[in-house]
This record gives sequence, structure tokens and C-alpha cells, in this order.
Amino acid sequence: MNRGNAIRLAIIAVLFGLALSAVLARDYHVPGLGDRGQGNNSLGMSLGLDLSGGTHLVYKADLSEIGNETVADAVKGAMDIIELRVNAYGVSEPVIQKQGRDRISVQLPGLRDIEAAVSLIGQTAELDFRELTTESWQLVEQLSAQGLFTSYESLTEQGVIEWIPATALTSKGQEVHLTGGYLKRNTRVEFGRITGEPEVHFELTSEGADLFAEITGRLVGRPLGIFLDDAYVSSPIVRSQIPGGSGVIENIGSLDEARRLSTLLNAGALPVPLEGPIIREDIDPTLGSDSIRKSLIAGAVGLVLVLAFIVLYYRLPGVLAGAALLIYGILVLAAFKLIPVTLTLAGIAAFILSVGMAVDANVLIFERMKEELRAGRTLGGAIEAGFNRAWVAIRDSNISTLITCLILWLMGRALAEPKVMGFALTLAIGVALSMFTAIFVTRTFLRLFMGTRLAGRLSLFGMASLEQTSLHKEQE
Repeated sequence: MNRGNAIRLAIIAVLFGLALSAVLARDYHVPGLGDRGQGNNSLGMSLGLDLSGGTHLVYKADLSEIGNETVADAVKGAMDIIELRVNAYGVSEPVIQKQGRDRISVQLPGLRDIEAAVSLIGQTAELDFRELTTESWQLVEQLSAQGLFTSYESLTEQGVIEWIPATALTSKGQEVHLTGGYLKRNTRVEFGRITGEPEVHFELTSEGADLFAEITGRLVGRPLGIFLDDAYVSSPIVRSQIPGGSGVIENIGSLDEARRLSTLLNAGALPVPLEGPIIREDIDPTLGSDSIRKSLIAGAVGLVLVLAFIVLYYRLPGVLAGAALLIYGILVLAAFKLIPVTLTLAGIAAFILSVGMAVDANVLIFERMKEELRAGRTLGGAIEAGFNRAWVAIRDSNISTLITCLILWLMGRALAEPKVMGFALTLAIGVALSMFTAIFVTRTFLRLFMGTRLAGRLSLFGMASLEQTSLHKEQE
């Protein structure tokens, strides 16, 4: 074995080892709201909605009051906010697409809690700060003096007290309402030192901090109401003026609610209201399990038949091509996991198709080798000529397939069809790696036999009926 072949073999061994370790790395995780992880099966692969089950929602954007903003920008803004909310909760590979003029499709693979998804995605998330009217504050003082005061939350729900926007003057002398628009997108959940209950800590922008300081300075000893989408959240008592623009939202409830509120505030408010979901589907994962099982059986049977054919017909090159196909399969699975690719049933079909295309490349090479041997070339010359002359046909056919994959992916994106996009992406990865294994891996394996006694046995290459006039011991 010469140095060049040794280097190539080492590269193949390292790539195979790294890919195999990536494929076998266990990272079992079933995603859900408030829970983060990679993949949604036992190997950490990301399975699509049709294989892992999950939730499919379709919303309609209310575009009646978008002002000067274009329809496309309004819908795109809503999609970006939805994606931020879903990603913050760790849902594996969500697919968020525009459908038609004003509809948004949201696919959440592996997510079973459809009500939580609806609540998270559709909430407008407009936070604002309010203060009690003078009459309401006087009423609270009277109730407290008589021992009849219950809580600000109960009085608010009963309509006994009234909240008005908490306003302050800007540096330009304009009176503005302090809202979530002045929040920095860095809210976090912590546990209160005294109560031990979850709290959401927030910070305001520099302008918001000035407004907050003015408002808290005016409300010392009084409650500062915090509302989300006009719903009461909490009303901490202002103990002193708060400079710096940092604050705490208390009395939230559970840790999940605190996380959800923090996510909503960090993602921001939806630019347009969403109607719906007008379509809501809870897809059963058992359908995906059955599809995976049948696909694996079909793929295994097909692979065995293909390998049996190339081994029986091409002998030693067929065996080497089978080893290259094994490496190819591991490399493709590793690519799917590391990119990551959301694997759908259509994607599995594309993977099986790409295996057939990888075999097709080897068939072209081996047939060209046999032609060169019949023409009287030495085995080494036939191998090199077979690869070099078959490369043009392999390159052109695979480039054509890659162009088709690009067209399919663009069409699937335009039509909001993730299955078409998944098929195109999976096939493109398979085709690209099939060229590598056919040209680099199989070629390296064949070169390794040039310096061995096997090189003199043409029967191993399906050429038993021919006698080679000159056979030299060749190494590269």
C-alpha cells in the first residue's frame, strides 16, 4: 500500500468512525412545551409530523388594521414571532409557513399538548402597566381600614376597582403609556427569595427606565398593575422609586406559567391578531411508527436484493461497492442527524432512492472497467480508466438530479408543503454523498487490491473468460 492510498483509507476510516459515533449517540427526547432537547426518537433524529405525530394548526391573520404596513410584512412579522415563541419552548423542528394571502400553517412534530400550543401561539402578548384611579385607591383604603380588603386580583375580577394606563412624560414632553414595547428581550424566571415562588424579572430600555422611574416615584405605597392582553397578572406594591428600569412580575402561579410569560415577553407582541386556529389536527404517532416499520422493511429487502445482484454479477467489485454503500448509509444518517434534517416518510423514500442512485454510479464504473479489460488494458489501467470515463456521466446525471431537488424544494416552500421540501433536501444530501462514496471510497478500495495476489485473478472481477496479455504489479 503506497502512501496516497494509505492517506485516503485513513480519511475514510476517520469519517466513518465520526459518522457512526454521531448516529449511535443516544439522545432520546420527546419534545413538549417548556422542555428542550434534540430529536424526537431513540437515536436523536428529528422526525416529521407524519412519523412522530404532533400538532398541526392553521391561523388566519386579521389584516383589517395593519395601517401603512404591507400585507406581506404583517404576515411575515407574525410568523417570526410565532417561530420565536415555539423555538423558545424547544419544540423540535417546527415548520411555520405562509399559505395564501393571510394564513399561517404551524406544524409541531412530537407535541401532544394541543391546547398549550394554541395558547402559546395565538396570544397577542401586549403587556402594559396601569395604576388605580383616585376613587379606586380611596375605596381600597376604606376596605383595608374596615378589614374587608381581599386582594387586588379579586377586586379587579369583580369590577370593584378600576385601572387606568400608567403614563409618564418623555424627554420631549409627550405623555406616553408604559407598555411592553419598552421591554428588553432578556426577561428571565427566578424564584423569590422570600416566597420561593417563580417570578419573571424584566429590564426596560433607557427611555422605558426613565418612564418607570417617574411612575414608581408617583406610586410609592400604591400598587402598580401589570396586565397582559387586558388580563390582570399582578400588582406589586411600590415600596420606593425604582431607577434603572428593572422590575419583577409576581403572583404568576406555576413555574410553567412563569416560563410561558417570559417567552411571550421575549418574543414580543404579535403585529396582527390571529383568528383561529381555523384548522387543528392532532396526528397520532402510531401511524408514523407503522410507516417507519414498513419503510424499513421495504428498504432492507430492496438493499439486500441490490447487494446480492452486484455481488453475484460483479464479484469482488460488487463486494467493495457493498462496503462503500454501508459507509454511504452511515454518512447520510449522520448528516440527517447533525444538520439536522426533519425526516418525513417522503424523506425516507428519497433516502432509499438515493441508495439506488449510488448503486447506479457503481454499475457505470464497473461496466466501463470491464470494457477496458476486454480492450486489453491492465487491471490497474482499467480501474483508472473506468472511473475517469464514467465520471462524466455520473457528474451530469447527479447535477441534473440536484437541480431537480432545488426546484422541488423551492416549489415546496412556495406551496407550504414540508413533505415536498423534505423529499428534495433528503434526496439532495443522498445524491451528493453517493458521488463521494462511488468515486472516492470505492476507488480507494479497488486500488488497495492492486498490490495483492488477488489482482491476478480476473475471475474475481467477472472476467473469467478473458486472459490478460500483460499484468503488471501496479501501485499508486
